[in-house]
Amino acid sequence: MKLLVIGGGGREHALAWKLAQSSKVETVYVAPGNAGTAVEPKLQNLELTAHRELIEFCQRENIAFTLVGPEAPLAAGVVDDFRAAGLKIFGPTRAAARLESSKDFAKAFMAKYAIPTAQYQTFEHAEQAHEYVRSKGAPIVIKADGLAAGKGVIVAETEEAAHAAIDDMLLGNKMGNAGARVVIEDFLQGEEASFIVMVDGDHVLPMATSQDHKRLLDNDQGPNTGGMGAYSPAPVVTPEVYERAMNEIILPTVQGMKSEGNDFTGFLYAGLMIDSSGAPFTIEFNCRFGDPETQPIMSRLKSDLSDLVAAAIDGKLDQVEAQWYDETAVGVVLAAANYPESPKKGDVITGLEAANQIGKVFHAGTAADESGNIVTNGGRVLCVVGLGDDVASAKTKAYRALAEIHFDGMQYRTDIADKAIKR
Repeated sequence: MKLLVIGGGGREHALAWKLAQSSKVETVYVAPGNAGTAVEPKLQNLELTAHRELIEFCQRENIAFTLVGPEAPLAAGVVDDFRAAGLKIFGPTRAAARLESSKDFAKAFMAKYAIPTAQYQTFEHAEQAHEYVRSKGAPIVIKADGLAAGKGVIVAETEEAAHAAIDDMLLGNKMGNAGARVVIEDFLQGEEASFIVMVDGDHVLPMATSQDHKRLLDNDQGPNTGGMGAYSPAPVVTPEVYERAMNEIILPTVQGMKSEGNDFTGFLYAGLMIDSSGAPFTIEFNCRFGDPETQPIMSRLKSDLSDLVAAAIDGKLDQVEAQWYDETAVGVVLAAANYPESPKKGDVITGLEAANQIGKVFHAGTAADESGNIVTNGGRVLCVVGLGDDVASAKTKAYRALAEIHFDGMQYRTDIADKAIKR
């Protein structure tokens, strides 16, 4: 069968790579893809992004199903459009994707269904927001209501930083429409984890646990990013935490969405904060697989991903289970110079073949120039994954592979997975 993956990042490279490993899959088209998906066996890039063009392509080529990677097409209603055309697609509708595309919607939903999360208020006017911060003090968290590519969250350590973030979003239009409303919430203490599941509207199939590293610099310093590395599994998600996350967060969310007539289908990602007593709180929902979590998680998936997605589309997730390799996977992101502010493009990348002999290199912001060189073409450029019998050996392998790669101004963290090693 032929499949389509929508997106062009590291997450989409990993999903398409895993789908292509199935003996049932002939070709996976990736729209628009990147320089890595352009050369991966059984993958083919597609220079299409408009929903209508993609629908016509799927009808013409008899595509069995489509998998959506990024948040923007989901928020733009790609699933609604494909379903209206009678095509099979895995992802949430525009209405269900509001769990991610509107922080205010998500927080109100969690309050309604008693899903554990930080206390919050939503503001459209700066003065009221400033007043709220003055009454609460710092640390405090300021979030743009809309989609901001993972950069719409400011953890303000001081009241001054909180006031500056409010002014940037509500007065300075720094986030555009995404920041026309802000959610201000209490700062939660604890350790973060990414809890990702597949949902078919009724049934839930958990994926492997993982932990992301949001800050740009070592020791969780510097600005928030889309994610600088991840590892799977995450030891902070003990069997007890796992049970609580399923019963207190995931299942009430799926049931709540269904009761509101917004059946959730697709990947549901709960960003968790696990406090010192092992209680999980929801920091945010994403309506798609995480990036960079997808890269290490897919590296550990033993099952045929195409079978799991097909079952989910048919509402039969209760009839399949996901098998995992016992190994740990560590993925380290290589980012371009000046990321996350204004990443530099066009720098030649070397050492990819040598790195792929040691680990697996997933491409994100890459392109081929006129001479056929692979060059930087986005903020997060590559994610290098190493597998090992334990976290330390997986980390060693990932960094050994990474050492083969070079481009000007390359940025990466040296401490990915250290929290798990120290446990």
